[in-house]
Amino acid sequence: MLDAAMIQKCADPSLTPAIVEQFVQAAGSSDPLAVTVKTGERLILVPKAKTPDEAMGLIRQYVGRAVVRVGITQFPAGVGIKDVSEIKPDLVDACKNLRLGTKMFAKALRIVTKWYGNPTSKDVFPQIFKDAVYAWKTGEFEGASVFHVEDPGASVKMIVPPVVEEDPDTDNEPATSNPKDVEEGSDVGAAEMRIDLSRIGTK
Repeated sequence: MLDAAMIQKCADPSLTPAIVEQFVQAAGSSDPLAVTVKTGERLILVPKAKTPDEAMGLIRQYVGRAVVRVGITQFPAGVGIKDVSEIKPDLVDACKNLRLGTKMFAKALRIVTKWYGNPTSKDVFPQIFKDAVYAWKTGEFEGASVFHVEDPGASVKMIVPPVVEEDPDTDNEPATSNPKDVEEGSDVGAAEMRIDLSRIGTK
C-alpha cells in the first residue's frame, strides 16, 4: 500500500517510515477514496466511491451531520474548516491525504507523549503508540480533542525503542497506564529513530 518513495515524498518528516507504515496499518485504509461515516458508535453504510468526485460528494453530504473519515489515513474531514465549501479534494489524493494525516497523527503522538511525562524508558513506547492510535480513532485523549488542542510541538521529542512488543488482543483498548509508573527524565529522544516497528499489533 505504501512504498518508501511515497512515504519519503508525502509523510510528515517528524515520523519515521516505520511509524508511518504502522499508523496506516492500524488506523487507515488501503483505498485513497475510502469514506467512513459514523454517528456516535453507529456506522452509516454509504456507497463505495469509485471516483474522487463521488468521494467528495459523500464527504460534503455528511460533514457537519456525522463523523467523516477519509482516505488512506482516514483523516477526519471537516477539521479546521468553518464551511463545507472549504473542503478540498486534497483529502482524496493519496499523497496529500498521507501528508495531512501523518502531520495530525504526529501531533496526537506528541500530546500522548507529553501526557506520559516525556518518558525516556524505551519500554513505554508501545503503549504510547497504541494510545495515540486510539486517540486518532476516537478524536479524544484524556477528555480533550486531539484535533483541536494546541500542539506541544518541539518541546516533545518522541522516544522510539529498537524493538516494540505489542499485544494484539488489546490493540483497540483505551489507555490504562498511569504516567507515574513511567520512567521520567531529561534525556528525551536519545534513542535511535530509524527502527523496525513491524511487531506492533495491527487492527
